[in-house]
Formats: sequence, structure tokens, C-alpha cells
Amino acid sequence: MVTAFEELSKDKVREIVAKRAAKEFKDGDVVTLGIGLPTAVADYVPDGINVTFQSENGLLGVGKSRKGDNIDEKIINAGGGYVEAKIGSSFYDSQMAFTMMRGGHIDATVLGALQVDEEGSLASWLIPGKFVPGMGGSMDLVVGAKKVIVAMEHTSKGQIKIVKKCNLPLTAYKEVNLIITERCVFKVTPDGLMLIEINPMFTVDDIKSSVTADFIISDNLKYMEI
Repeated sequence: MVTAFEELSKDKVREIVAKRAAKEFKDGDVVTLGIGLPTAVADYVPDGINVTFQSENGLLGVGKSRKGDNIDEKIINAGGGYVEAKIGSSFYDSQMAFTMMRGGHIDATVLGALQVDEEGSLASWLIPGKFVPGMGGSMDLVVGAKKVIVAMEHTSKGQIKIVKKCNLPLTAYKEVNLIITERCVFKVTPDGLMLIEINPMFTVDDIKSSVTADFIISDNLKYMEI
């Protein structure tokens, strides 16, 4: 029997998560996207919402991703992917980029994660015993941005990622506001995690069996758009 998870391709998972994360932005927001899946969020901003994307490698005004022959090799996002520079964008050095991130000038950030726990703590940079290039700007973003959104695959090679307490080295303690996966959306509240949306391909029992964190269910639980 084919499970709902197996029916979702990597591309579909990426689309579901990125499209849902893009709904969190307000008109006029300045947003920084982490590398990996979060970079796809720029492709799904709803019509009528003007969002300015900032990249930690020094670009304010990141546009949609570029592929094929329609690229400028000098314009990349923090993950090295080719992007467009929107009209009115600006380029600057890393010092200015991190000043923006640390100084409270970023309205929201969307990051990937290895683990997130029920307190909103985040582990996103190190698996002991494996090569890691460094923490990058994630530690600055999670404490500097006004809203922290984790956008990730629900599990990784069968490993549970939404846990009761992170056991990997932390990136930040109690800083996450929202967790978005292809299966569901959790809001981090003072009382712990609240399930606020669920993919209609899954049940609440499916979610319970694929996390170790405790959570409550919103009285207004909604279906995600897939």
C-alpha cells in the first residue's frame, strides 16, 4: 500500500511548504530566506503582496529563481542559486547584510531545520560526526528577525524532526514562531505547539505518529492548500 507521504515527490513537498510559507508575509515586509527549501518561497508570494527579500550575501531585492540560459551568473542568493534582481534592488557587503539581520530590520525569516522542539527551540546547523560548513547567518536571523518561520520536510529519511526537546546542538533557544511542513502547520504558543493546519492527505493520528512533541489541536483546525 502506498502511503500519502510516498505519493508526494520532493518537488511537490517543496511546493506545498514554500507556497504555505509565502502566505505569512504582509505587504511591505522585508524577509530573509535560508538556504535549501526556503529559497523557493520567493517564487510563491501572492499577487498584490509586495515583499522585499534580503539575502545575507548582500542583495536587497531578491527576485524569483532563474534557470537555463536566462541567468546572470553574478546574481545569486545565499545558497548559490541564480536569482533575478528586482527593479530598485541594491547590493552591499556582508557587514551591511548582517547589520540588517542583527539590528531588527528583518520582519520575517524562513529557515530550514534539522530539529524543532515543542518550546520553539531550533537545531539547524550540525549533525555530530558529519561535515558541516558552519552555522552561517542562521543564529543571527533567529534572534534578529521579528518572526521566525521554519519551513522543512516533515521527516528526514525516517527520522522525526519535530521533537519534544532538541538533542542536536541548538541554533537558538525558544525563538521559532511557526513550523510548516508538507503535512501540517504548527504555531508555537506559550503553552507549547498548536496544530493549526493539516494536509488533507493526512490525519491527526498521522501527525501524532510522526512527531515526538506534545501538541494541542486548534478549535479552528484548517486544511492546507496542496
